[in-house]
Amino acid sequence: MALVLLPGLNNLIEDISEEKKLPAQVVETALREALLKGYERYRKTLYLGINENPFEEEYFSNFDIGLDLDQEGYRVLASKIIVEEVDSEDHQIALAEVMQVAEDAQAGDTVVLDVTPEKEEFGRMAASTTKQVLSQKLRDQQRRMIQEEFADLEDPVLTARVIRFERQSVIMAVSSGLGRPEVEAELPRRDQLPNDNYRANATFKVFLKEVSEVPRRGPQLFVSRANAGLVVYLFENEVPEIQEGSVRIVAVAREANPPSRSVGPRTKVAVDSIEREVDPVGACIGARGSRIQQVVNELRGEKIDVIRWSTDPIQYICNSLSPARVENVRLVDPDGQHAHVLVPPDQLSLAIGREGQNVRLAARLTGWKIDIKNSQEYDQSAEDAIVAELITHREEEESLQKEAEDRLAAEQAARAEEDARLRELYPLPEDEEEESENIENDTSSLEMNYNDEESKDSYIPEESNSNEDRER
Repeated sequence: MALVLLPGLNNLIEDISEEKKLPAQVVETALREALLKGYERYRKTLYLGINENPFEEEYFSNFDIGLDLDQEGYRVLASKIIVEEVDSEDHQIALAEVMQVAEDAQAGDTVVLDVTPEKEEFGRMAASTTKQVLSQKLRDQQRRMIQEEFADLEDPVLTARVIRFERQSVIMAVSSGLGRPEVEAELPRRDQLPNDNYRANATFKVFLKEVSEVPRRGPQLFVSRANAGLVVYLFENEVPEIQEGSVRIVAVAREANPPSRSVGPRTKVAVDSIEREVDPVGACIGARGSRIQQVVNELRGEKIDVIRWSTDPIQYICNSLSPARVENVRLVDPDGQHAHVLVPPDQLSLAIGREGQNVRLAARLTGWKIDIKNSQEYDQSAEDAIVAELITHREEEESLQKEAEDRLAAEQAARAEEDARLRELYPLPEDEEEESENIENDTSSLEMNYNDEESKDSYIPEESNSNEDRER
């Protein structure tokens, strides 16, 4: 068959490569796959209205497209097996027919034949399929490259530019590095900040939350402005002591989207110093609050409490409730990490915070369950009785959980034992094969041992001809 010409093929590949930011080889591969799908559609249309579709799922697996970039065209190629009698003309070719061209041909060999249809026969429907498949393949390649490019990104914080809005999400343009092309990322509603003004072309720092596979859409980038990792990154950039390693961020608790509009976003950061002479809180705040102000500005006025981390849970809990003043902390249930914090009446609302935000963040930061109590109304004996009931209830739940786990383990062991017994009575084919292999291995090892013993018995030392040896 003649070569199907595609005038301007090289320019087409270059234009697509530049527009889609894809290598030319990737575009060529997508074009070959699209032309092959178009050929499949062309073949299937020949049977429309005649009979049912005779082509199985892998019917065209031996077909391929050969691009000729010099002459700007393509051919449809089919790999066929040489046989005596042909059952499928698309997969086989008669030996007698091949021997007319190659006398040394043999049955079982494979030949590649040109089966390109005439351009007029290719049809508008097949050409339309080729265009659709090419667009889809190019999108798939773009998404695959995006996934590979961003999946192992060392720096998860990116500079993003607002492009458009889709429903409640903001579509942003991000880049993985200097000189790299921009790609689209989605900022969902739950990851937006309430104080942000998302207008067209506005730029923001965003945290790369995940690169996930979305059904029917392929790999997608999801970014966040509400992730605690963004706070960590901003402090690392603003505080040289963190970059040097003398100060470290131990924990972060963030509520970027409070449950009520009357409560603003707030974050608590626990820091510690490796060197004694370095004040970790002062290093993060900076002179006259200059360093923390840069972080607050990037987060559009979000309140940030920087507190000192401590190995002592009592001191750590006291620090976490800043700016409230704490009188006493009672660790009423250390195993269950439950604490009562006693504060003066005038500090009660400050310790709890508006709608409980302050104590909620402190609990997340420390990992302890914190109950704020009025120090003047605190009845220790009554509170201890309540806590004792809670401890008893917790221990009962843990005991029931342990019993359930033990019972499940016993049931699984009994089931495994029963399965083993049944396989002994009614062995599966793979068990019989394994057993026969083991017998063969045992037999060969016995024969080897027998040969070894036989060789030992048959070994006779050479007679010594010297008188000295005889005397010995």
